[in-house]
Order: sequence, then structure tokens, then C-alpha cells
Amino acid sequence: MTFDPLAGAESGPVIRSTGVGVLDRVIAVLDVVEVRRLTASELGRHLGLSTPTAHRLVGSMMTHGLLSRDEDGRLRLGARFSLPHLDQVITPVLSTLQQQTGETAQVWVLRGEHRLCTASVESPAELRASVPVGTLLPLSAGGSAARVLGESTPAADWVDSISDRTPGLCSVSAPVRLPSGEVVAAVCVSAPLLRVGDDGPGARYGDDVLAAAAQLSDALHRH
Repeated sequence: MTFDPLAGAESGPVIRSTGVGVLDRVIAVLDVVEVRRLTASELGRHLGLSTPTAHRLVGSMMTHGLLSRDEDGRLRLGARFSLPHLDQVITPVLSTLQQQTGETAQVWVLRGEHRLCTASVESPAELRASVPVGTLLPLSAGGSAARVLGESTPAADWVDSISDRTPGLCSVSAPVRLPSGEVVAAVCVSAPLLRVGDDGPGARYGDDVLAAAAQLSDALHRH
């Protein structure tokens, strides 16, 4: 059975069956959203799903970054499909940021109620904030990157935190945005508080972090 994403549900089955029902539905949704902007209810009718089922499926896919909504409430592919386009530019941008600040630089993305470190360039200093790639932290644990990713309307500028998640450490983060304004990642610099001084990490590193986030946002805009 083949799937024509432009065909309506009334023209026949549109979900290809592999025997794994939920996965089949997810792929069918993605196939449609790639070529047509629909609301969740319209999508349900298009795929022959009940309205409650369509809304539950869309909600789960949004939580996992597979879908997002535009300003009209219509569905589009989510942040997970944008982030791979940054692979070639993240390391140079973070390396420059680390050299500018002397501290550990990372990129974080949202994963449900957690944040995941997808890239990190650590400070060469013996005393440093060590954040390995793959680190998964609950948003509830705090930190500047958690605030950037977790707030519904994150600040357009940088956000900093001092001894929020870990006593003695501080950080400053800035959002990476799609052309729509949606936040898809956070660029962060973390440092031992004793090296930052009384002005705080935002005053010391905020402009550099903001510039790095702007570079990554520009890369997404060009794609």
C-alpha cells in the first residue's frame, strides 16, 4: 500500500501499515506535514483518524520535537528536523566561544521535560565546568539553558544563573531560533563562579554567547 500525502482520507487508506501502528501513524503525519500545513483536526480528517486520536498524537509529537505550530496554529516539522543542519557549524562556533571566554561552551536542546547537551567544548583550565555531550538534566534542576528552553516566551537576550543548579558554578545562555522565532536550542557558557567576579556571567560573557547563538540562528535561516 502506498501513501499519497496530498490525497484525502476519503480517497482510500492513507496510512501505510507495517504492523507497528503508532509508528505508522507518526510517519503518515510527517509525510503530510512536509507538504501541507493543517491543523490537528484537519490532519485527523485527512488521515482518517478520530479528532481525539489526532490531537493526542500531535501533542506527543510536539513534545518530542517532531512537530511544531506556526502562528496560525497549523502544523509543521519540528525542531528535530532543523538541528541536523547545524552539525557543520556548531563545533567552530563553540570553539570560538570557548576561546573568547576561556570557559566551557555547550549547546543544549529540549527533550520533553529535560535538556540534552548535544555539543560541548570544555575549558582547558584545571578547574572548569565539565559538561559531556549526552548529559541529560531535568528542566526543574534550573540553570540558564533550562530557562531559555523551558520558558514559553524566553528573553530575546541572554539569561544567566548563579549557583542555581550547582553551588559555585554560574552560566549564561542565549536562544537559537528558527526564522519563525521558535527557540530550538540554547548556547551556554558555564564557569566556576570564582573566576567570573561580582558582575556575574551575563555581564562578562553575555555578548559573546549572544553572538554565538546569532551565528547558529543565521545558519538555520540560510538553510
